[in-house]
Amino acid sequence: MTTLRIGIVGARFAAELHATNYRPLLGPRVELAAVCSRTRGQAEDFARRHSIPRVFTDYRTLVASPDVDVVDICATTDSHHEIAIAAARAGKHVIVEKPLTGAFCEATEPRDVMLATALANADLVLEAVAKAGVILCYAEDFVYAPPVAKLRRLLAASGGAILELRAEESHSGSHAAYASRWRSAGGGALLRMGSHPIGAVLHLKHWEGLRRRGRPIRTRAVFAEVANLTRLPAVAALKRHMSTRAEDVEDWSVAVLTFEDGTMATIHSNDITLGGVRNVVTAYLTNAVIQANINPNNTLTVYAPDAAVWGDEYLTEKVETKAGWQFPSPEEDWMRGYPQELEDFVGAISERREPLSGGLLAREVVEVIYAGYVSAATGRRVELPRP
Repeated sequence: MTTLRIGIVGARFAAELHATNYRPLLGPRVELAAVCSRTRGQAEDFARRHSIPRVFTDYRTLVASPDVDVVDICATTDSHHEIAIAAARAGKHVIVEKPLTGAFCEATEPRDVMLATALANADLVLEAVAKAGVILCYAEDFVYAPPVAKLRRLLAASGGAILELRAEESHSGSHAAYASRWRSAGGGALLRMGSHPIGAVLHLKHWEGLRRRGRPIRTRAVFAEVANLTRLPAVAALKRHMSTRAEDVEDWSVAVLTFEDGTMATIHSNDITLGGVRNVVTAYLTNAVIQANINPNNTLTVYAPDAAVWGDEYLTEKVETKAGWQFPSPEEDWMRGYPQELEDFVGAISERREPLSGGLLAREVVEVIYAGYVSAATGRRVELPRP
């Protein structure tokens, strides 16, 4: 078995998740060979924590390194497509965090121009990967989360069909500076968080279509609304317990998707939800209902009248206080699908096969989100072109 040598671009939150969840694969299958961050000190600290031998400050040198077989892109979203293209052209396999790409411009740019730009960026990645004959892995952890995996198995066992999907990712806001501006983030809650539940519902319809008729069921139309609720004049004088750093991006969104077979999905994503991350996917079938609670779930519930009771012990992501009733996840990364995701990616690259979450899903997520932005700006349903 050939060991895959992984080069990680990025050294912050997403990179930490990936490096931590490669650990069960280290040895004959995987080596963490390099890390790249524009800040050398940050890259060196990351390398020390994860025993990574090579440190770079320019992704181009990491991509060109003969000691790297796979480039794992955990950098900010505005650089995803250019790093992915460079990696593919260098003959390296590509793992890219969600979303694949977007339109990184002023928020005043017409939304139809944004849609065209985002799709052009996505297509350049897919073309580079296809031309190089390398594997593209799209890091959408919802696809691999055990509750969603069980949803697939229950759907198959039921013999029923999906009529509607409802999915959500919401929390109290990002504290990353890049997320507050369209030029660096490519959008707000609909892109940054909505890519997760949108990815989940698109995946489930792709999977259902392949199983029932031999081809994915695609999205036919999108209708969406977006808003910046924390900046409304009506609440400006009130203390807001969520992040209010958004400058020209939305902090609230809802999208309604119509699929080719006429079935529907509703997506909620926002930065105004207190109490931790809410990651939920519900499938309404012809003969059953399945609700997949990724976060929160009640495998463990705890109560404390004072946040100090739990000391430094981690409970769960994005909670504003440790006091009161809490839902600590005994193994949060596992519940969200990160080790399962990387296991599939390593297998897909080693076996030269398509991963469960690949290029088709990555592109359609971008298409649906930016069609949603067009819809929100024009007040109309946006029909998607299909061959």
